[in-house]
Amino acid sequence: MQEGPDPTRLQRLDEKIAAAKRATEPRPTVEDHYSAASQGWRMVIELVAGLALGFGIGYGLDTLFGTMPIFLVLFILLGFVAGVKTMLRTAAEIQAKNAAGSSANKGEGE
Repeated sequence: MQEGPDPTRLQRLDEKIAAAKRATEPRPTVEDHYSAASQGWRMVIELVAGLALGFGIGYGLDTLFGTMPIFLVLFILLGFVAGVKTMLRTAAEIQAKNAAGSSANKGEGE
């Protein structure tokens, strides 16, 4: 007769238990959404970038053609419109992600 348990069988059993525990452990959550402050700053930067780009193009064309306020005003307005359009697109993207996330969470809860 054998005295005590077989060490190789115990080792295999320990490995199986450890594998089962790893399989059932919750995975660490990774934050893949941005905070509201960072989303707001992104939108502000998009608006300012549109204005700055419009200012640069307008000032450059006015300096080139010698018509100081015409292209500057026109391209600043166009830059503002482009910045607002980009902000609205970003807001729609964020809203779609939030809606998809909340509907996925509702599905898990039921």
